[in-house]
Amino acid sequence: MNKIKIGVITTSDRASVGIYEDISGKAIIDVMSSYLLNECEYEYRCIPDEQKLIETTLIELSNVGCDLIVTTGGTGPSPRDVTTEATEAVCQKLLPGFGEQMRAVSLAFVPTAILSRQTAGICGKSLIINLPGKPKSIKECLDAVFPAVPYCIDLIGGSFMEANEANIKIFRPKA
Repeated sequence: MNKIKIGVITTSDRASVGIYEDISGKAIIDVMSSYLLNECEYEYRCIPDEQKLIETTLIELSNVGCDLIVTTGGTGPSPRDVTTEATEAVCQKLLPGFGEQMRAVSLAFVPTAILSRQTAGICGKSLIINLPGKPKSIKECLDAVFPAVPYCIDLIGGSFMEANEANIKIFRPKA
């Protein structure tokens, strides 16, 4: 079974300087660990909401061979929320269906989901997905979009992901 390399980036001015603990990045790792049967290697970063730094970190994680890069934070409408802009700047292809699906699912829980600017795209051979900042929302959004993730990674030449079907049902078209 292939080893999967996953980048996890928390963008938060306060968590990056230790004002509070980054529970969102840990939530992503917990969810991914429950979804995947593969051995996973995580490249974790907690950085400030600085667009150039986010862009550099996304490119760095793509260059070190992350099949999947998942971000949390920085997708709202405030002036410091620039994760979406950084993602769009480094991706060769955008996959807006991811953001559309995550917002649709989130709207069932909170009316403010329409304020979210989550997106996804391809940077090199990495799939980047922007997630919200709250652990509960992270799980809800990943439950909604992860069924398409392994096949997307197949299509861009990444490692073969094997899902734990007891926790998440993925979809790959029949050959």
